[in-house]
Amino acid sequence: MRRLFDDELAELDADFTEMGMLVSETIEQAVSSFTNRDAVAAQQIIDHDHKINEREIALEKKTFEMIALYQPVTTDLREIVTILKAVSELERAGDHARNIAHATIKFGTKQKIPVLEQLLNQMGLMTTQMVKDVLAAYVDKNDHEARKLADVDRQLDQLNHQVRADSYAQMRSDPAFETGASIYLNVAQDLSRIGDYVTNVCEWIVYLKSGQIIELNTASQDGETA
Repeated sequence: MRRLFDDELAELDADFTEMGMLVSETIEQAVSSFTNRDAVAAQQIIDHDHKINEREIALEKKTFEMIALYQPVTTDLREIVTILKAVSELERAGDHARNIAHATIKFGTKQKIPVLEQLLNQMGLMTTQMVKDVLAAYVDKNDHEARKLADVDRQLDQLNHQVRADSYAQMRSDPAFETGASIYLNVAQDLSRIGDYVTNVCEWIVYLKSGQIIELNTASQDGETA
């Protein structure tokens, strides 16, 4: 029985990591599509969004089955619970990648604002790296690296505030920019929220290692919790 459980747990772990890689690739593609205003790539992201949702459902089903069948305890239970909780966070991060793809299509040929492009490019690079780093932290079961990622999330929040301030300033000088500004604001918010969900995964990695449920970043966007 123990060997069967270990085999299924290893398979569950591998499937979770594979889903994480899919989400990471989707976020990176979404950022690239917006940076390059590639509507074709953006549409592909939207069309394939169901693949992430399907993986989340399959992983959740598997975790429930394993808990019911094997009734695991201590570290075994923590690993299953971590995956159960983290898949939901990854799926939500994937939803925001889809939102960015929609924003790419909506932006069309509107005028680009260099200062906002630079800020969003910086946020995009930080967010994509953050997702890669949290997956590495999970694979290595490295709670120290997971804790450090909360600092990156705070930096994303600061950049999001800067995008907001610069967008409002641009609208004051050019009222016709209002539609473009709303898209910039939404993309910055989506990138910031991806950072929040990654931080939530970090919290579950800490739980996996220590058994403690903590909050790594209580200061979040618009009064929302991370």
